[in-house]
Amino acid sequence: MEIAEWIYHIKTVYKGGIVRKNWMRVAPWIVLVCVSSLPLLDLLHPGLPVTHDGQDHVARIANFYASLMEGNSIPRWAANLNWGYGHPILMFLYPLPSYVASLFHAVGFSFVDSTKLVFAAAFIASTLSMYVWASTAWGVVAGMTAAILYTFAPYRFVDLYVRGAIGEHMAFVFPPLICYGLLLLVRERKQSSPYVLVVVSVGTALLIMAHNALSLMFLPLIVLYAVYLAYQDSKKPIHFLSLFSACVLMGFLLSAFYWAPGFFEGKYTLRDIVISGGFTDRFVPWLSFLYSPWSYGGSNDLSKWLGAGQLLTVAIGLFTLRKQTKYRQVIAIAIALLGLSLFLMTGNSVLIWNTVTLIQKFQFPWRILSVAVFLIAVIGGLVAHLIPKNSRRKVAALICLVSIVTTMPMWRAKEYKMYRESFFTGVYNGTTDTGESSPIWSIRFMEKRPIVPAYLMPDYGIITLGRRTTTLREYAVTVKTPTRFIENTLYFPGWLVYINGVLLSTDKLLFQDPMYRGLMTFDLAPGKYDIRFVFSETKLRTIANYVSIASLAVFCVGLGTMYVLWQKKR
Repeated sequence: MEIAEWIYHIKTVYKGGIVRKNWMRVAPWIVLVCVSSLPLLDLLHPGLPVTHDGQDHVARIANFYASLMEGNSIPRWAANLNWGYGHPILMFLYPLPSYVASLFHAVGFSFVDSTKLVFAAAFIASTLSMYVWASTAWGVVAGMTAAILYTFAPYRFVDLYVRGAIGEHMAFVFPPLICYGLLLLVRERKQSSPYVLVVVSVGTALLIMAHNALSLMFLPLIVLYAVYLAYQDSKKPIHFLSLFSACVLMGFLLSAFYWAPGFFEGKYTLRDIVISGGFTDRFVPWLSFLYSPWSYGGSNDLSKWLGAGQLLTVAIGLFTLRKQTKYRQVIAIAIALLGLSLFLMTGNSVLIWNTVTLIQKFQFPWRILSVAVFLIAVIGGLVAHLIPKNSRRKVAALICLVSIVTTMPMWRAKEYKMYRESFFTGVYNGTTDTGESSPIWSIRFMEKRPIVPAYLMPDYGIITLGRRTTTLREYAVTVKTPTRFIENTLYFPGWLVYINGVLLSTDKLLFQDPMYRGLMTFDLAPGKYDIRFVFSETKLRTIANYVSIASLAVFCVGLGTMYVLWQKKR
């Protein structure tokens, strides 16, 4: 009887459409996860893909993890980089990929595999984030189309298998999520719970922490989308824009611990000197957008092709402009913004680059391809939504198929290289950047590893090594005649020196001596000393940390209060 009852129950549920409805909801997610996993199969190859920045990213992550494990919740100093002289790059490097990779490493994966997992997870997550927004806005077919266009764009594979740009790669996850949160917020339905504010606020913070330059590119588009929603779909536009502004502000406050020191303390680095004028020879010829061959070469040689499926989408989008539809203006604006983004990548925009110094922070004009990928995905979603129902699926399938098939040759790395774990956990012969994060009073790159951690000049004394971590150096020193102590670590604001427990005044800590450029040195009289070097937070970093902590507390309390009120209204 029990078996017969279960069979009857299953038949009833199926005939009632419950199973079919649930399957239709889950099926697109399963399909997108499977399809977006196909280009990642090459990552199963042992070793690290040989890319422009991949090896350096692993070295940064290893230094980040080492500092994290020593109790530094916000790692800022990379002790083993720059030939062992240390480097402040972690202060200016987007921390989100390193936090995620550190989590993977903590559960047992090697640093190489942890880095590969970050690439893979971000690739799939970006597909799903675009789908959840576009499908909510325009339907399942539109969501599938936008997600495929967003993921299977040539530039996405440039980031993955050519450049190894882990920060840019992860940043693609968050713009669609923020837009999704805004869409739910404006619809003023039950879905628009306090959790929606989490999506927008935390999404903004994570976008900034994923890649600072890309956050500057995407935030104007997000603002435009918010303005559009406010005056097209919102019953209370001012109220909606106020909530949006508060969420964005909260995102900046939550991430202040990262961007505030990175922005304001950049003046102590070679950043403005190194990147100045670096864009002049990186402009893209117009024809390269229509087609440029796949290449594993340098920044001037890598492909800037928009993609076959993407170009087909834009062509169909231009055709749909003839129709009088609700989204006609949206498609027109998206195409216009796409044209502007392409223009800014060409030599015709050199006057703008020379005048508006802010966009020089992007370094490479072709980096704006990230915006182009996003805009084309939006156009694709709208196109799939506006096409008549009798041909919608066929056109969407054609766009997706062309996008997938034409990028298949890009689904692999040039080659793989095997590394021992110690290669990344030990002293690393490089800064992992182009020298822009090097202290301004040091040379751009150190050239060889130090023979000893510290020494005396003249060498009339004895140095006994004590504890040594990423942010601490301890020595017991006996000096027979007046001498100078040279610590083979670069100085950067935050380094403090204690001699027999007394803080050494800043005027006595020498780090601009041409003989020891950038190294921390000071004079010692005859005697015995306990010397400690400690890398601590500056006033600015401390304030930024407290701003983030206080904002998180206010955010959680406010969110809890809103949730209680929201539950009462239901």
